[in-house]
Amino acid sequence: MSGRALADELGISLRTLYRDIASLQAQGADIAGEPGIGYVLRPGFTLPPLMFSEEEIEALVLGSRWVADRGDARLGAAARDALAKIAAVLPSGLRDVLDGSSLLVGPGNVRIGSAVDLASVRWAIRAERRVAVSYRDGTGRVSQRVIWPFALGFFDNVRIVLGWCELRSDFRHFRADRIDAVSVLEDRYPRRRLALMKAWREREGLAGRKDADGN
Repeated sequence: MSGRALADELGISLRTLYRDIASLQAQGADIAGEPGIGYVLRPGFTLPPLMFSEEEIEALVLGSRWVADRGDARLGAAARDALAKIAAVLPSGLRDVLDGSSLLVGPGNVRIGSAVDLASVRWAIRAERRVAVSYRDGTGRVSQRVIWPFALGFFDNVRIVLGWCELRSDFRHFRADRIDAVSVLEDRYPRRRLALMKAWREREGLAGRKDADGN
């Protein structure tokens, strides 16, 4: 990636980027390249633990508590584990901020349960796999679909699987509580997940907005 592209994405000057890259290289980061050519970070390098401000810690605690309370069992456990790992590397003063956070997740609307394990859907999204589902519409009519799932929406009382439906040849939103069965297929879908997300955003008029991944 070019230095200019990195600097623009990080919101810093090119001179600051060059200085920071040199600092990382001095710390042992396996970054190939040089100013005027571009940079490549080779896989396998782990940066030292980052420190957080008090507000960043509060945001992490609040977000983790929301996921632990509103996510499925595996996602909730992952949120609690992640928070424990963060606590383990914080200095004592900041650990006190984390342990003593008074930001709480209040009760929401009663969440409609799902008959399928959403962990398998999340895996299919990450792996860009086609998925066969048995789906009930609002009238109770059941249809068999093959979809290309690319996102999972977490609303207060319902979860929505966003995907390209091969039956309809179009984007569709599937309520998780109406999916009676799900089977992850062996083959990947032919488009990249980020490309599907971009096309869906343009379709929905959300092209100017970004999610937590910056997409």
